Amino acid sequence: MESILIKDTTREQREQIVAESIGNISGSCDGCMSGLAEMYQDYIDGKKEIREINMEFRAHYESGVEGPEKADCEYKA
Repeated sequence: MESILIKDTTREQREQIVAESIGNISGSCDGCMSGLAEMYQDYIDGKKEIREINMEFRAHYESGVEGPEKADCEYKA
């Protein structure tokens, strides 16, 4: 696999890398895919590596899904 680092790619190549990785961004019905494409704009513009963007995303991710309620344990110390 060729390098996807900014220093090793042109803007056009980075646009293609993002487009191929995300898929059909115009075919989304709820608009989330266009937001995902915007997330990688700094990579396309040569400002941040994909690794940096992904790390920032993971650091700020919150699922919003509540976990299961804890059941009372019959064992009492």
